[in-house]
Amino acid sequence: MAQGFTLRDLLAESLEGVGARPSRLIITLLGTVLGIASLVATMGLAQTTAGQIAKSFDLLQATRVTVEPGTAEGRGGTERVTVALPWNSVERVEGLVGVQTAALYAEVSPTPEVAAVQVVDPAEAAVAPPPVVAASPELLDVVAGTLTTGRFFDTGHNARGDRVVVLGKEAAERLGINRVSGQPAVFIGGRAYSVIGILDAVGVRDNLLRSAIVPIETARADLGLTLATSLDIEADVGAGQVVAHQAPIALDPNNPDSFKVKAPTPPSALQGQVAADINVLFVAIGVVALVGGGIGIANVTLLSVTERRGEIGLRRALGAKTSQIAKQFILESLTTGLLGGLIGVAVGLFVLLGVCLFQHWTPVIAPWVPVGGVFVGALVGLVAGTYPALKAARIEPGDALRSA
Repeated sequence: MAQGFTLRDLLAESLEGVGARPSRLIITLLGTVLGIASLVATMGLAQTTAGQIAKSFDLLQATRVTVEPGTAEGRGGTERVTVALPWNSVERVEGLVGVQTAALYAEVSPTPEVAAVQVVDPAEAAVAPPPVVAASPELLDVVAGTLTTGRFFDTGHNARGDRVVVLGKEAAERLGINRVSGQPAVFIGGRAYSVIGILDAVGVRDNLLRSAIVPIETARADLGLTLATSLDIEADVGAGQVVAHQAPIALDPNNPDSFKVKAPTPPSALQGQVAADINVLFVAIGVVALVGGGIGIANVTLLSVTERRGEIGLRRALGAKTSQIAKQFILESLTTGLLGGLIGVAVGLFVLLGVCLFQHWTPVIAPWVPVGGVFVGALVGLVAGTYPALKAARIEPGDALRSA
């Protein structure tokens, strides 16, 4: 009789055992289905989201390279000294391949007094002056700025050290200036500066909207500016890393490593980071659900072993080996896990497609994810059914028949 108990018989008995109680099967599958669906949907959404970020990648940030002053060893190597950006930094990097434009930027410190009138009324509440920044004429293009009215200063203003100023819109509101017709003036450090423009919006450096912007050569002559804060470079798309490598060499061939360079993150790296962040969060949820599903399968299989003691004793008495009893229960839990994996993969893919349709995204998912989901479901069932199967195999025929 034992010889006639074939693998086909095991499969048939396992399927019959799994389908004997449909309501219990559905409840048992729920945890595994939720876990696998969470994993599949998470993987797909992570890859899809990363792809969307690549499509809508901020070109302004992706093409922006910033070089800041650094430090180097002084003579004798006893101390480190500040390596300043050359005042002609823009001219030095403009000829590099991949550079569209560049601007020198500096924050004037300590902040000079900025007022709309030269005489201050003591009766009025004191208002903090807007910060003063200095820049080369290319700044407007580099920060993708737009003006409400007027114009930005040009190379002529800068070369002559003209006392002109462009106000950020918040600074203009604070000073009570809303137009440039009639040549309004503000007083910076006690000197009159003609307001030639009001800055409305910028793509980067939001602090400019709160600042008074003067030509960098004017700041050197009138405001004691001695050090540029940074050199902002707008590079061609995809050239950021190359420009970041070449710019310090163009600025100081003898000490290129002394500058601090901030280069754009490649889109591929950002995709990987976003996918990883999403995966860590939601895969954890999927794993928890899978653990719950595995515990559910184990509990139901244990309950089945208890309920079927008489059946197990009869099979043993008819010649079934302990290994065959164990295999039957393992196959039952494996079948349950495999079925949960298949349903979970289907649910996860439907969730992914639903989200993508709602957001008008293109769904992206690696081919191995659905296959892996089915495999994980089967593995959970296999692991969950191992202990109940071993317990069933250890039941003695006589004890089982007496308790039946």
